[in-house]
Amino acid sequence: MELGQFLGILLRRWYCVILPVLVVGLMVSPDLLARPNGGGYTASIRYTAAQVLDAIPNRDGDYQDVWLASELTVNAFTDWVLGSRFQQTIREQLAEQQIEVDGFSVSAENEKSVGKITLTSGDEAQLTAITAAAVEILQSTSSEIFPQLGGVAAQVELLDAPTVSSVPAPIASRLTPVIKLILAAVAGVVLALAIEYADPYLRRRAQLESAGVTVLSAVPRE
Repeated sequence: MELGQFLGILLRRWYCVILPVLVVGLMVSPDLLARPNGGGYTASIRYTAAQVLDAIPNRDGDYQDVWLASELTVNAFTDWVLGSRFQQTIREQLAEQQIEVDGFSVSAENEKSVGKITLTSGDEAQLTAITAAAVEILQSTSSEIFPQLGGVAAQVELLDAPTVSSVPAPIASRLTPVIKLILAAVAGVVLALAIEYADPYLRRRAQLESAGVTVLSAVPRE
C-alpha cells in the first residue's frame, strides 16, 4: 500500500481512529490531569558507632584497634537493623507516644565504620516520627541487644541530620496513560483499515481502475 492510499483511508475513516482515542482518553483523563502520585517518602540515617572504651576493663590496643572495633560495631548494628526486632522496637516506642504507624520498610548497609539506614513510608508525618524513634533506639538500646557491650550502650553519632523527602513517582506510572492513548490510536488505525477492506462497495475511480475496469467518464457530485 502506498503512503497516499494509506493517508486517504485514514482521512475517509477518521472517525474510526478518533473513537478509540476518545474512549481511552476519557478513561485515563483523571491520571493525566492529576498530579502523579509519588512513591511515598524516604529518610536516611548516616551514622558511625563505637564501643565506649571505659566500658572495657584493662584494655590494651592502639588506634587501629579502635577503628576495627568501630567497624565491627557498625556491622553488628546493620544486622540488628535488618532484623524484625528493630522494627518492633520502633512500633512499641511510638505506641507509647500514642502514635500508630502503618506499614514501613527498613533497609541498612554499611561501609566499614559508617552505617546507613533507609526508612520508607507512605505517610510523611509518620516517617518523621519513625526516623526520630530509630535514632533514639540506635543511641540508647544497643546494650540490651549486644552483651558484648558490657551493659553500656555504644556511642552513636549521626553524620547528617536525617531529613524526610518524597520519592518521585515511578516513570512507568507516569507513562502508562500516554501508552494507552498510543495503543488506542494504533487500534483505531487497524479498525479503519479493516473497515476499508471489508467494505464491498466501490466508491472511487482508483478502486475501479485497480480492479482492471476502464473508466470512460465520471459524474461529478454536484
